[in-house]
Amino acid sequence: MRLRLLLLLALCGAGPTAAARSLSLRGSWRIRSGNGSLELPGRVPGCVHSALFQRGLIQDPYYRFNDLKYRWISLDNWTYSKKFQIPFNISKWQKVNLIFEGVDTVAKILLNSVPIGKTDNMFKRYSFDITTVVRNVNSLELRFQSPVLYAAQRSKAHTSYWVPPDCPPPVQKGQCHVNFIRKEQSSFSWDWGPSFPTQGIWKDVRIEAYNICHLNFFTFSPIYDNHTQGWNLEIESSFDVVSPKPISGQVIVAIPKLQTQQTYSIELQPGERIVELFVKINKNATVETWWPHGHGNQTGYNMTVLFKLDGGLSIEKSAKVYFRTVELIEESIEGSQGLSFYFKINGLPIFLKGSNWIPADSFQDRVNSDLLRLLLQSAVDANMNTLRVWGGGIYEQDEFYRLCDELGIMVWQDFMFACALYPTDQGFLDSVRTEVAHQRDKTRPFIISSPTNGAESIEEGWLSANPYDKNFGDVHFYDYSNDCWNWKIFPKARFVSEYGYQSWPSFSTLEKVSSENDWSYNSEFSLHRQHHAGGNNEMLLQIGFHFKLPKNTDPLQTFKDTIYLTQVMQAQCVKIETEFYRRSRSEIVDGKGHTMGALYWQLNDIWQAPSWASLEYGGKWKMLHYFARHFFAPLLPVGFEDQDAFFIYGVSDLHSDCKATLTVRVHTWNSLEPLCSSETERFVMEAGKAVLLYKEQVPALLGRCGNCTRQSCVVSFYLSTDNQLVSPTNHHFLSSLNETVGLQKAHITANISQQGDTFVFDLETSAVAPFVWLDVGSIPGRFSDNGFLMTEKTRTILFYPWKPTSKSELEQSFHVTSLTDTY
Repeated sequence: MRLRLLLLLALCGAGPTAAARSLSLRGSWRIRSGNGSLELPGRVPGCVHSALFQRGLIQDPYYRFNDLKYRWISLDNWTYSKKFQIPFNISKWQKVNLIFEGVDTVAKILLNSVPIGKTDNMFKRYSFDITTVVRNVNSLELRFQSPVLYAAQRSKAHTSYWVPPDCPPPVQKGQCHVNFIRKEQSSFSWDWGPSFPTQGIWKDVRIEAYNICHLNFFTFSPIYDNHTQGWNLEIESSFDVVSPKPISGQVIVAIPKLQTQQTYSIELQPGERIVELFVKINKNATVETWWPHGHGNQTGYNMTVLFKLDGGLSIEKSAKVYFRTVELIEESIEGSQGLSFYFKINGLPIFLKGSNWIPADSFQDRVNSDLLRLLLQSAVDANMNTLRVWGGGIYEQDEFYRLCDELGIMVWQDFMFACALYPTDQGFLDSVRTEVAHQRDKTRPFIISSPTNGAESIEEGWLSANPYDKNFGDVHFYDYSNDCWNWKIFPKARFVSEYGYQSWPSFSTLEKVSSENDWSYNSEFSLHRQHHAGGNNEMLLQIGFHFKLPKNTDPLQTFKDTIYLTQVMQAQCVKIETEFYRRSRSEIVDGKGHTMGALYWQLNDIWQAPSWASLEYGGKWKMLHYFARHFFAPLLPVGFEDQDAFFIYGVSDLHSDCKATLTVRVHTWNSLEPLCSSETERFVMEAGKAVLLYKEQVPALLGRCGNCTRQSCVVSFYLSTDNQLVSPTNHHFLSSLNETVGLQKAHITANISQQGDTFVFDLETSAVAPFVWLDVGSIPGRFSDNGFLMTEKTRTILFYPWKPTSKSELEQSFHVTSLTDTY
C-alpha cells in the first residue's frame, strides 16, 4: 500500500542539520468568480460549492431542485488564491517544491504571477519545483477552468473517432462528455446521483523545502515464500537526491513484535532514485495473519524504517504492516465448462459478501473520518467482508483504506473508469499512466474490467466474444420487470459483483431537503429525484407482484406507506437473490454454479433520493441493510421452492465443521402460536459449503399441519446447537402477501428503557406482523434487528445510538409500521 506523505511527514535530520521543512497551505484561501464580480473566503481542502454554502450565498445544494438552480457554479471559471509567508529562511534550501495531493481538476497554477504548471487530473499528485520562484512572502493562484466546458472542448477537438456516450440519459439531468476529463465520473450525474461538477483543491497542499535528499514516497508489500514457508517484506522508497555527490548510509527496519530488525547499507546517486529492500521476517516469531471480517483477527504490526545518511541526516517512517496473501483462482471445474473465479485469502477460499461503494458525498470536504467509520462499521455490522470501490467515483482517501484494514474489509478496487469508452490520444494515456502508477499495489491480482470473463478475456485478446458468459469471471445482473421472488431469473454465475433493486429513503431523510408540496410519490420533486428511467414505476410493479398498494385517504400517509413498501420490496428482492447466490457456492447445475461472491449494488447514498443503496445519505439503515445482516450471516438456512417441493440449504462460511439441528415451524397468519414444528436429526454442517438439509413436497408439509393452505400459513426455520440459535431465523412465504388469508391488523406497542448507552425496546403485538419496521426519525443510530416477521407475542429489540439521546426523545420520535398498516 502507498503511504501518503500527508500522513507520514518526517524531518530529514535533527536540530540545526535538519534537511527538510514543510509548510501546510491548508486552511483559509480566497475564491473569486471568472469575471471578478464575486469574491469570498473558502477553505482548503474544499470546493467552490461548499464555500458558497458556508458563506450563506447559496442554500444547501441538495435542497429540492438546487442541483439545477446552481448549474452556473460549475459553468464558471473560478480562481483560488492565497498569500502566505515562509516561516524559515528560504535561501538556505537547495530545493523547494509545491505539492498538491489533489486538484479538482483543470487549473493553471501561478506563484508570484509566474506560471509554474498545470493540472488536468483529479486523481494525480502534482509536485512543482518552485526553487527559483518562491520568496519569503508569496502569492499563489490556481485559475480553474469549468470542467463542463473543458470536457466539451476536449470532445470537440477529438475528431478521429467517436468516443461514446456523448451525454447521460436526460432523466439524469447531467452534463456531457465526462469521459474526456480525468475527474470523478459521477460528478456529471449518475442514475443515483446529482450533477455537481466541483472545482477546488480537494486534498492537502503544502510547501516542502529540503537539502541533500528527500523521501518522496514509501511503499511495502508482505510476501509469503511457499518454499521457505516464511514471510518477507518488500520495501520500496523513492528519493530525490539534490546533492551533487552520492549519499551513503544505512537503513534500519524494525518490527519489534516479530523480533525482526535488519540493517542495510545504501548509496544514493544524484537525481530521482528508488531504493528496494528485502526484509526476512524472523522465522522464530509467530506471524498472525490478517483475516477478513468473520474469518479471524485483523492483526497488524508496527514497523519503523530509519534511514541514517551521511552528515547526520536521518529520516524515520512508521507504518502498520498486515500479513496476508491474496490469490484469484481461475481453474477448471469438474462437470462445468469454463473456469472458477474466486479468491483465496491466506490459502483459504473465501466467499466475498458485501456491496459496492460510491462517493459518500458530492462534496468531498464533507466526508470526514467519523462518516467513513460510521458507513464502514455499518458494512461490518451487516456481516460484510468486501466492498467494491466503484470506478465512477474516486480513489478513496487514505483513512478509508486504513479503516478497512482495521475492520476486516477486503477492497475490490476499480480504476476510475465507468460505463463509457475513453479517448486514447497520447496526452490522455500519459495522464492515466501516471495516475495508475500512483495508485498501484503490485501484489494484488488485476482483471481487465468489471465485469469481465477474467482469464478468458485475456485469452481472447482482451475483447470477449461473449461478455455475459456465466462460466467465467464476474457478472452484473439487473432485472426490474420480472418477479424477483422467482429465483430462476438470476444467473448461476461464478461471481456476481453487481445486482440490486431500488427503494426510496425514509421520510425523515427526505424531509430535510423537501417542502410539504413535494410529499407525494408523483410530485415534481419525486420525479426529479428519480434518475433511473422508469424507476418509480418499476418499484410499484415489483410491489404489485406480491403486496397491496397503499390507498390511504391521507396523501401524506400514502406517500409514507409507499416509501415503506419500496423498502420492503427491495429488502425482499435482494434477500432472495443473495440467498440464491450463497446456496450456489458448492453445486454445479447444468454446468453452472460454484458462485463465490455476492456484492449487491449499492452500499451508500450520495444524496437524499431513490437508489439501490441499503444505507441512506447520512448512514441511516434501510430495511435492506437489516436483511443483509441476516442473509450474510456466517451460518444460514436458505429456503426456496422448485416444482412444488420446499428445500432448505445450509450455508456455512465457517472454517470448521459444526453439529447442528434444523427446526422447521409453520405458523398460521391468524395465530401467535406455531401450528406445527419439526426438528431434523443432528447433522454435521460442513465448513465452507452449501448443502441440502431438508426437502419436502409443499402439499405434504401443509397436510401434516392441520388445515394449513399456502395462503393461510408461513414457514420459518433456523439452525441450533444444544438448543442455542446459531443462525438467524429465516422464513419462506408460501404465497404472495396480497393473497394471505387470516392476516390481521397488528397493534404493536413498545416499552422503552435504558441500559447503559443502549436502549431496550420491549415490543408486544396483538397479531402476527410481517415486516415490522421500527423508526425513530432523525435520531442517529441503528436497531439490533428491523423489518422482521413477528410471530411471537413479545420481542426485545435493542437500539444503539450513534450520538447521545434520551428515552424521552426516543419515545417522542418512535413510530412502528407493519404490513397491514398500509392497507
